[in-house]
Amino acid sequence: MRLELGNIFIKDVKFSGATKVDGGVLYINKEEMLKEIGGDEHIKNIDIELAHPGDEIRITPVKDVIEPRVKVEGPGGIFPGILSKVDTVGSGRTHALKNVAVVTAGKIVGFQEGIIDMTGIGAEYTPFSKNHNVVVVCQPVDGLKQYDHEAAVRMIGFKAAAYLGKFAKDITPDEVKTYETEPILDSVKKYPDLPKVGYVYMLQTQGLLHDTYVYGVDAKKIVPTLLYPTEIMDGAIISGNCVSACDKNPTYVHLNNGIIEELYEKHGKEINFVGVIITNENVFLADKERSSNWTAKLCKFLGLDGVVISQEGFGNPDTDLIMNCKKIESEGIKTVIVTDEYAGRDGVSQSLADADEKADAVVTNGNANETIILPPMKKIIGMTDYVDVVAGGFDGSLRPDGSIEVEIQAITGATNETGYVTLSTKGF
Repeated sequence: MRLELGNIFIKDVKFSGATKVDGGVLYINKEEMLKEIGGDEHIKNIDIELAHPGDEIRITPVKDVIEPRVKVEGPGGIFPGILSKVDTVGSGRTHALKNVAVVTAGKIVGFQEGIIDMTGIGAEYTPFSKNHNVVVVCQPVDGLKQYDHEAAVRMIGFKAAAYLGKFAKDITPDEVKTYETEPILDSVKKYPDLPKVGYVYMLQTQGLLHDTYVYGVDAKKIVPTLLYPTEIMDGAIISGNCVSACDKNPTYVHLNNGIIEELYEKHGKEINFVGVIITNENVFLADKERSSNWTAKLCKFLGLDGVVISQEGFGNPDTDLIMNCKKIESEGIKTVIVTDEYAGRDGVSQSLADADEKADAVVTNGNANETIILPPMKKIIGMTDYVDVVAGGFDGSLRPDGSIEVEIQAITGATNETGYVTLSTKGF
């Protein structure tokens, strides 16, 4: 499967009388966009605000971050099974507006929603402070249940990204990158001397507002399966969860998964990147056993020599991570796990809730319990009255002067486990 990704680099976003991309600037007709994304009976008010890198703006509570994209050639459309028909994506050409993101915010849904500061020390911890953010602030009707609230805001975010993305369709991209994965037998013949490497992509699916969707299907209902990497890059997987902000995978991260991009960089040179096995993170032990058994079976079936495994979330999913690792290792396949740590504010506690001696190659994206003081901002998009109860916050987190003392767990993308982070790790 071959995908051409046309990147259009945006240097500014402005409100205007007409929505268009011109000279590297995204102009937005706010009234037209509101009409396009509105109409949900569960939402009584929607507003759109802009937040640029360096602005003294705090966006919170953040629900999802989505990159505007449009399908230009090939089967399917953007966000298949959600906004488009359930056609297989991952081939043809897709255009993306780079350096731009739709950020959904508004009244808190659950307790695990995040903060994006556009300047100051907080901005250094989130990769999304580098984007020109089109913030869609949604206020629900009174008495709305959490699940209906999350679903309504999620759909509004995707509609917003699709609305902006369609104006990239006829733009000549600044660059076109090509990604290709051939059928397994063809791939092995083409690269007979290169080690076969796969990627096990763990998806947060523990329910209670902890869900991920694959072609529109709640992934807790799937058994592990194979996807072409380009399907993921083309919108087959989207976020629908409120897991801790630091290590959730917003939809933006699914579209720009750094592990997939790095494996493609080495494909045909150092490794043969065979494909992606998606698996879920479960609540009950029997489900964990089933999914990890299937994941290891698929790795063996593909004849893999090495596997990269990434986790989403922490705590209970640590068990899924270690199960996947030790069962794949038991098949004689080398693994590297990518995670983050909850090692206490002093950094000396056990980093993961589970461990095994076979997990001897680990990449960590930071300690989510590290505390930080975020300075006051001139403008808040959203609201901060929930900060004391959000994951990473505590009684007194929100100070009278508007500053916030929290664990970096509360910062969107701070310790993302696909490596889409600004933190780095040092080996010893």
